[in-house]
Amino acid sequence: MHSHLIPHKHPGCLDVMLALEECHSKGFIHKALGQCNDYKRQVNACFAEERKAMTKAHREIAMAKRRQTEASWKEIEQNS
Repeated sequence: MHSHLIPHKHPGCLDVMLALEECHSKGFIHKALGQCNDYKRQVNACFAEERKAMTKAHREIAMAKRRQTEASWKEIEQNS
């Protein structure tokens, strides 16, 4: 299951999201027969890549904050 297809939240996946929405708009039978599955897989893969990139960025930020905190602790210990 993918998250809601909100374009401004996933600008890098806009083309695949629009293709999936267009496929879904063709009707229930088209969707039920699995003719939109390739688009859905592409959307899921795109979301996974976005999530991977965000996780990496957040991890780098957290590590930088951790290094700064540890440096502050070290400075406090040296001055005590």
